[in-house]
Amino acid sequence: MPRKRAVAKRKILPDPKYNSVMAARFINSLLRKGKKSIAESIFYGALDIIKSKKNASSLEVFEKALDNVKPVLEVKSRRVGGATYQVPTEVQPDRRVALAIRWLIGNAKARAGRTMREKLAAELIDASESRGASVKKREDTHKMAEANKAFAHYRF
Repeated sequence: MPRKRAVAKRKILPDPKYNSVMAARFINSLLRKGKKSIAESIFYGALDIIKSKKNASSLEVFEKALDNVKPVLEVKSRRVGGATYQVPTEVQPDRRVALAIRWLIGNAKARAGRTMREKLAAELIDASESRGASVKKREDTHKMAEANKAFAHYRF
């Protein structure tokens, strides 16, 4: 963290196909080794699979999946008097989206399937229907925060 001033937040341009900033953020998180065209083809391919499987708009399914995975609370380690406590804190809006995207991509990679497009499509469909590994991760995070509610007075 800089000492002088806060770092300015960079503006992310919306993606060319759907004109959505969330889709652009997801694609940027999906890319590896600077291969943006491959990340775009994976994301758009997954949305095409969603469109063929579900009758709803694929971008709406994607946004619903993101909303279902965003955490409200998380725990942060806080050292007080030689003991470390897991202190529940609220998650900032930008971090909510970042965590949701990270969990969706990570759980899609861990899924069994043939191609990343199919795995990502399956994970997004499951998350939009409030089931799957990403939603379970959010529920586990909330349970952990609820269990450590007694240490909330150590909030910083």
